[in-house]
Amino acid sequence: MKITSHLVFAAVFAVGFSHASTAAVETHTIDVVHSAVGFSIRHFVSKVPGKFSKFSGKLTLDRDNLANSSVEATIDIASINTDNQKRDAHLRNADFFDAEKFPTMTYKSRAWKKTGENSYDVTGDLTLKGVTREVVLKVASLGFGPGMGGAQLSGWEATTVIDKKQFNMPDPAMLDAALGDDVTITINIEAKKV
Repeated sequence: MKITSHLVFAAVFAVGFSHASTAAVETHTIDVVHSAVGFSIRHFVSKVPGKFSKFSGKLTLDRDNLANSSVEATIDIASINTDNQKRDAHLRNADFFDAEKFPTMTYKSRAWKKTGENSYDVTGDLTLKGVTREVVLKVASLGFGPGMGGAQLSGWEATTVIDKKQFNMPDPAMLDAALGDDVTITINIEAKKV
């Protein structure tokens, strides 16, 4: 009887522990209305900003240890916006993004490394214009809290710099001296628990 009681207790404890260890894992989807994907690139001696207005993604978060989390996102290339229609049309064509042939860029994380109290180096694969390369995002967790209508939210900020030539985007001859190679990317995300 004593052995049976111990076995029952052990089984209940194991089930409870398993439940507790998975209870903290949450899926959050990006709220596009309250998020932004921006970039800037040198043009002669200044920097020109732009953004993408259509994107989607999700974060799978281990609230007990965010280093065990993951993120994946997709950006609609045709949604590029630099506040200049002629320039945006040029960026969509084969000289740059070739949006008709490569309509999206994607990012999928492979590892999160804690670098501070609320900061992480998130290493993942960025696929852009048919090229996949490792990119490290400098990510800050801005917090978790309640939103409108009982929603549970998380906030994130991420930055990185990529070399556009590594993604099959050399400068057209007429712009060779005008544009820099480095593109600074800034991402602000509000995500909602599902």
